[in-house]
Amino acid sequence: MIEIENIKKKYGNKVVLDKVSFTAEKGQITGVIGPNGSGKSTLMRILLGLETSQEGQALINKKKYMDLREQPYNIVGSFLDSCSPNPSRTGVSHLRWIGLACGIDKKRCLECLEIVGLTGVGKKKIKDYSLGMKQRLGLAAAILADPQILVLDEPINGLDPEGIRWVRDFLKGFVNQGKLVLMSSHYMSELELTVDKVVALSHGKIVLHSDRDTIISEYGSFENAYFDSTKTKKNGDANVE
Repeated sequence: MIEIENIKKKYGNKVVLDKVSFTAEKGQITGVIGPNGSGKSTLMRILLGLETSQEGQALINKKKYMDLREQPYNIVGSFLDSCSPNPSRTGVSHLRWIGLACGIDKKRCLECLEIVGLTGVGKKKIKDYSLGMKQRLGLAAAILADPQILVLDEPINGLDPEGIRWVRDFLKGFVNQGKLVLMSSHYMSELELTVDKVVALSHGKIVLHSDRDTIISEYGSFENAYFDSTKTKKNGDANVE
């Protein structure tokens, strides 16, 4: 389980996350939605121990990421949109480099390339990859150690419709094994077909938190739900003032 508890993050006087709390459970895909700048990526980085928060905590199986056992990548696989691989490496060498640090053999690296559909370009340099190919490579790295949890920041960005459908099917198969996915995206219509639960952020605050079926039943779409919720929030803030 992932537990986000009252996270508050500021850069100077700018509040990026404001008392954000929710849980993500095994057997489900939890989506964090919102436009660029809403705090999604910062939240992912705090969860993975790459940034600290001024208040609150982010826990994975009741522990902070840095307090997981010696090989946390066996528990959590991650893909962050802001982290780019060395462009001079090939796809195979990128996974081998990660694999050597994690004690994972070449066979598994090649297997993951096949899983994400990059076998044919494994020996091609990453600088010559399309954005969609880089996204697939990032997912291959995330699943390399066969983790129980995936934390994915904008994993479908740059993918064509076939690639998006493949990611959707893969993630559903992943959680059907009793595993957990936490993913962020600003593609709200696509997440309607992918996630089980939704956490919507606007200016660092949660404006919507519910399961997919309830949202669709009440609003008709994630997009309607998001904009209706942000409008309601703004009006509420105005009334308070």
